[in-house]
Order: sequence, then structure tokens, then C-alpha cells
Amino acid sequence: SQIRRRFKLTFNKRYLFAIFLPLLLIPIFLSTDIRSLFSSNISSLKFNKVSDQLKESQLQALYLLNQQLTSLLSLWNHTFVNSNDNVSAVQFDDIKASLLNQITLNKHIQQTLLSPHKTGNTLQNATVLDPAYAGYSFDRCRKVDLKFSERRTIEWKPKPNKFLFAICLSGQMSNHLICLEKHMFFAAVLNRALVIPSSKFDYQYNRVLDTEHINDCVGKNAVIPFEDFMEMKKNHAHIDRFICYFSSPQPCYVDEEHLKKLRSLGISMGKLESAWKNEDIKKPSQKTIKDLEEKFASDDDVIAIGDVFFAEMERDWVTQPGGPIAHKCKTLIEPSKLILLTAQRFIQTFLGSNFIALHFRRHGFLKFCNAKKPSCFYPIPQAADCITRMVERANTPIIYLSTDAAESETGLLQSMVVLNGKTIPLVKRPPRNSAEKWDALLYRHGIEDDPQVR
Repeated sequence: SQIRRRFKLTFNKRYLFAIFLPLLLIPIFLSTDIRSLFSSNISSLKFNKVSDQLKESQLQALYLLNQQLTSLLSLWNHTFVNSNDNVSAVQFDDIKASLLNQITLNKHIQQTLLSPHKTGNTLQNATVLDPAYAGYSFDRCRKVDLKFSERRTIEWKPKPNKFLFAICLSGQMSNHLICLEKHMFFAAVLNRALVIPSSKFDYQYNRVLDTEHINDCVGKNAVIPFEDFMEMKKNHAHIDRFICYFSSPQPCYVDEEHLKKLRSLGISMGKLESAWKNEDIKKPSQKTIKDLEEKFASDDDVIAIGDVFFAEMERDWVTQPGGPIAHKCKTLIEPSKLILLTAQRFIQTFLGSNFIALHFRRHGFLKFCNAKKPSCFYPIPQAADCITRMVERANTPIIYLSTDAAESETGLLQSMVVLNGKTIPLVKRPPRNSAEKWDALLYRHGIEDDPQVR
């Protein structure tokens, strides 16, 4: 039929076309360089891609340069132009910290400009400035130089039956420990053994401090627990002289309630006497070792010295790394063995060997620091910037955070401690979990909830 003939004709045409098309293409393929047809387009695409990357990098660099210019101008205007006074030590530290920030920013600019020319993770141009290079190590968060061999020290050689009774009442545990450390210096200067206060009058120091370690380090029986002292005195001791370092706001910074506690422990004493009439804890004056010897040296067997937490006595000597007292150990004052072993297990569990330990104290510091000029209370962003720079210098992946700050503050701090786009974890002591064994010793000895230990 006519329909069949049309279908057959159409089918034959398609069949012939399918056969002859490859025969036509093969000679063309053999006689033509196909790559040359597309190479120009491919090269053009590659060039456009690199060009776009370069433009984007340049725009980012311009933005960073503008930030740097603004910061430098602000630094210039606020520090030099608007002030005719000499630059203080604090201002000078701020300038150095700001300059380090700009050096770091400059480093980022160079990295941005050179990013299209990277090979893997290596820059073709190795001139990127490193803040740790060529002595750029200054900032507000500088590392303490532990030159133990160059320390100025004093030998602690207690005379027989000569004792110094320590009085520490200011603030919380950390203040008491600082006060106790200063009392050790006083005892060393005065050649006396230091009597650690009773737990009924002060903290229970035997849970916190390793007093045997102190005696081993100095090679003398220089620190004596209150109980041992009272046993030597047959449970009745007399303080021959009770000398107050501070006379204001009240003598010895001790109230009548604490004096009653001392008497209830079997301690008798005379009247309190002030070493200086106008020594105020709010404005302590600088004292020397000569002043100490003149005011506190005595032939009496037992003397007590009031709270010395605020004392400004040979500051550079007392606060130097390693302390002012000669000893054979790495550190003179150490936590009790239970606390030390628990800390080692915590580090092994959560931190590893490479970490930064940060004591970020906030409670009470807002009022205390704002009384100073300039204030020593850092806003979270400024603190985060300082911490981040320390992390960069130390090249550490994690931070141990010891703090009394609220969760709102630590949460913000955590979000802002970021280095190279990576958040640096802030690890705090976790809540008790029976599945964890790092703190088992504390629970076994019933001191897990002791505020002195925590």
C-alpha cells in the first residue's frame, strides 16, 4: 500500500544516514587537530578564573589595609596628638600590643594577596611576616621568663624555739595563700619557723598544701602545723608580741571575733601593736627588708604578724618566678599529694601535654579593678583577643579555664577565642560523673565537695 511504501522509504533514508555519517566524520577527525578548536576557550576560562580570584583577593586586601589604617590613625590620635603628657607604662604596653595586632594584620594581608599563588599550603613568596620573627615578641600577654638561676634568694634558717604565727584573714582562699607565702618570706628574714593557722581559725591548709614538701625543699623544719606547735607548747601557747603590719582600717586587719577564736584554741596574747601608725591597706607604702627587720625583729619566742596580703614588701623580690626563698625543688609551694595526683589525671584525660591554663577571675574584680586607674577589669572581647594571641604564640590546641565567671561570660569568651577560623576549646572542670575516674581519689577521701579543693 501507499503507507507501507512511504514508511519503507523513510526507514531507508534514516538507515543510509546512520551509515554514511560516521564515514564523513572520520576523515574530518583525522585531518583536524580537535584540541586546537577548544584550547583557546579552555585557556580563556582558566585565565578568567585566576583573574577573578586575583580580583577577589585584592579586594579583601584593600579591606584589611583600610582596617589597619583606621586602627593606626586611632592609635596615633588618642595616644600622641590629644595628650601632651609623658606616656605611662600601661599606655606603652597598650601601644606595643596594638602594634603587634597590626603586624599580625599585615601578615594576613600578605597571605591574602599571595593566596592565588599558593602551591598546596605553601606560599611561593616566603616573606610573610611572623610576629614571633625578628624579636616581635612584645605584647600585654607576654611570657614570663623563668630565670631560676638568676633569682635573688634568702636562706630560711629558723632559730630553735623561735616562731612566727601567721594571721591571714583577707578575702578567700587565693588571698590567704598569697598572704601565707608572704609570711614565709617574713619568717625567713626573721629566722623563725612559721606556724600554720588552725582550721578552726582559718582554712584547713593540710587539705590544700603539702607542708612536708616545703620542709624537704628548704632542708629545715621551717613550716609547722598548728597542732604540732600546740603539742610542743603542751596545748597552751602565748604570743609574746602581736604586731600589726597595717594599722588602718583596723589594727592587724583582725576583728574581735577572730581574737576570741584564738583564745578559745588555748592561745593567750597581749595587746596588739602597730609597726607603723599610718599604714593603710588601701594605700600600702613600699617597704624594704631593712624596714621589716627594724619593726619585727625580736628576741621573743613567739610573735604574730597581722594579715600581710596587701603588704608591698620588696615586691620584685617576693613576686619573682620561683619565689624569694632559696630551695632545691622546682617549686617550693605545691598542692597536697591528692590534689596534685588528681590534677595530673585530669590533664591526662582532657588536655594532654600541650595546653594553656587560664585563671579568669571575675567575681568582685569589677569593683576592685575599677577603683584603679586605668581599670584592670578587661571586657570579654579584649580578654579574648589577648588569649587568642597567647594561643597563637604557644601553638596550643586547647585551654584549661579556671573561672568564677557566669556562663553568659564564658559562653561569649568561647565564641570569640578563634584562631585561623578554628575555635579553641575552653575546658572547665566537668560535673561529677561516676563513669569518670580522674577524680576518684577526691571522692574516696571525702573531699570532692570541699570548697577549698574545688
